[in-house]
Amino acid sequence: MTFNVRYPEKRDGADRWELRRDILLRVIQQKNPDVIGTQELFYIQGQYIVGNLPDYVWTGNSRRGNREDEHMGVFYKRGKLRAIESGNFWLSDTPEVAGSQSWGASLPRMVTWALFEITATGQRFYFFNTHFHHTGDGNVARVNSAKLIASRVAALPAGVPFVLTGDFNAQAPESDPYKVLTADLKDSRLTAARKLGQEGTWSGFKGDTAARRIDWILYRAPWTVLEHETVTYNEDGRYPSDHYPVMAVFEY
Repeated sequence: MTFNVRYPEKRDGADRWELRRDILLRVIQQKNPDVIGTQELFYIQGQYIVGNLPDYVWTGNSRRGNREDEHMGVFYKRGKLRAIESGNFWLSDTPEVAGSQSWGASLPRMVTWALFEITATGQRFYFFNTHFHHTGDGNVARVNSAKLIASRVAALPAGVPFVLTGDFNAQAPESDPYKVLTADLKDSRLTAARKLGQEGTWSGFKGDTAARRIDWILYRAPWTVLEHETVTYNEDGRYPSDHYPVMAVFEY
């Protein structure tokens, strides 16, 4: 699952974190993903999720390199997956420098990653999670971010499966960042045997049905995508976030 959970903004009024956090828990419980890449996650949100969903643990630092500000938190089921390695890098000219930013980006952007082992089989896969620059004039930053991720993926062992989740703030399939990344990665929505839900992935807390598809799950693996879903779960018109979570079910 990829899920922009919307940071805890008090000005969200009736949609602020304290009033929607349990809806978010329930959609995770209902869809039951083994691993989740989140965006806009603050530390208090991550702790609330694992405090109430004890099957999950999470990893990741904030884009400032500490516990302040947005995290690319990666959640995974402790009974199904084991994190062999994990870390972070920044989408900049100096990717190992925490909090660094380049290419006109107004905020630091980053990737949190892990090498997971499936406990039942011993099979391993890499998982990257990210959030690209958001403004309309930020295409250069998004394209360079995509190129950096593509170079990192190319350096990974070719035989180890790879999954990328994120809010890319760019439309699939016509945007430049999408084209850069899908030169070597597959789009789980396009290859899924079964597609559920609408194409657009931004809800605006209002159930928007005409939104762009900016939240993607891409992969490089000899796996079958059984199902892809834009999850429009809500409770009487109340949504867990201003983005819809997106879910892909892989058979390995």
